[in-house]
This record gives sequence, structure tokens and C-alpha cells, in this order.
Amino acid sequence: MDLEPLYRQIVEGSPDAIILGDREGIIRLWNAGARSIFGFTAEEAIGRSMELIIPERLRARHWAGYSRTMETGVSRYGAGDLLAVPATTKDGRTISIEFTIQMLKGPAGEILGPVAIIREVTKRYLREKELTRRLRELEGTGPGPSSS
Repeated sequence: MDLEPLYRQIVEGSPDAIILGDREGIIRLWNAGARSIFGFTAEEAIGRSMELIIPERLRARHWAGYSRTMETGVSRYGAGDLLAVPATTKDGRTISIEFTIQMLKGPAGEILGPVAIIREVTKRYLREKELTRRLRELEGTGPGPSSS
């Protein structure tokens, strides 16, 4: 069984974004899920910097961590940890995303770059934020400590 067409089908058909960046942070793979989440077509995204989806206020921190990871091959988030961050869409909206990353390596063990599997979680984030606000509101209006 030739698995290559199946791999392509999995990547292209995934509702989650699958984005591959090279060592310099240039997007090299952008699937249909990425288009759905971020609004950019593959033609618009491939060959451009990952800054395409990183909010400006977070870019310095992103690149500091990215450079460290490319030098060491170690990411704080590479062991299946889920990272939650804001991202920017083509139309300028800020969304909430969660993702895992995997470092891809060449035949000699050299770091080629990270692949990220990304899911948009904006609706859940807003629900949780609203529940937290309501909880604080209820705690603030409830009875104070008892003074028996």
C-alpha cells in the first residue's frame, strides 16, 4: 500500500491547520485547515514569514523563542504540550488558537523547522472568559467572611 497519497489526504483534508515553517520562520506548508482558520490561501501564505498570523505585540517574544529552538532543537512545547495563544487572521481579527508542534529533522539530524497542528478555540475561550467574569461577579456580590 502506497501511504504517500494517504498522508497528503490527511494533511490536506484536516480541519485543523497544519503549518510547516523552515529554520528562518518562512511558511513552507499551509493546508486547507489553515486557510479556513486564518483566511489566507496557500498561495498567499507559502513563502511568507510566520508573522502573517502572529499579533504584532507578540512577535519579539515569538522570534526569541523560535531562534532558541532552531539553535538547540528543543522547544518548551515540543513534547505534546498544548500552547494557547492569540493569532491574527487575514481580515485583521484576533482569534484564539491552541497548537502542538513537532520539530522536523533531516537525514543527518539537522533541524529543518517546526510543523504546527493548530485548532481555533475562540468560541471556547470567550465562553470561559465570560464564565470567569460571572464567577467573579457572583463572588463579589456574595456574603463576606462570617464573623461568628
